[in-house]
Amino acid sequence: MSEAKKIPSPDRLRQSFTRLSAWQEQTRKEANGVDRRLEENRRYLALSDKVAVALETLNQQLFREVLDLIENKLTIALQEVLEQPIELKADVDWKRNAASVEFWIERNGNREDILKGQGGSVANILSVGLRMFALTSLDETVHRRFLVLDEQDCWLHPDLVPRLVKIVHDAGRALAFQVLMVSHHDPELFKQYADRVYRLVPKGEQGVHAEAVEDRAAEEDGDI
Repeated sequence: MSEAKKIPSPDRLRQSFTRLSAWQEQTRKEANGVDRRLEENRRYLALSDKVAVALETLNQQLFREVLDLIENKLTIALQEVLEQPIELKADVDWKRNAASVEFWIERNGNREDILKGQGGSVANILSVGLRMFALTSLDETVHRRFLVLDEQDCWLHPDLVPRLVKIVHDAGRALAFQVLMVSHHDPELFKQYADRVYRLVPKGEQGVHAEAVEDRAAEEDGDI
């Protein structure tokens, strides 16, 4: 027969009970701590969802305000240059918190394609305005506010060119831009509003020579 199992002494049982009680208390405290952290995480996640929705709503509202500003300012530019009852309109579609914008022209309540109307003059004017708006959003410490417009007046009738030059000049001054306009139109059309006008003249093997047509800034200072 096997030897009977020895029964622990009362002191050993008391010590085991004390250790188990301490372990049980520690486990209870840890469990309570886990429960508290879980509850905090639940509250955070619930708040996070609300914050995300609020931020997305605010983002869309601010974006719409910027679009409204673009619509207003570029509508004024179109009407001042072309002298026609047309307005710039924009629709925005949001997918996965990213915006997709569609622009068009409205004339007397009728919708017109920007790229097909006015022989390209509407697209020329809007292109200038949208580039300026884009430049205003860049970090000035990284990007210099310098804009080159290469034949942006190519579809405009010569009589309308000075109006576009005036808008570019005034916007450049207001937004602290330096603007260089390149054009095949008569340089005389730029003299009224441009600060400086140069005519590029081919010089054969010497390349191209820039001749000053008029320096309005110097004239205002009494230099010419």
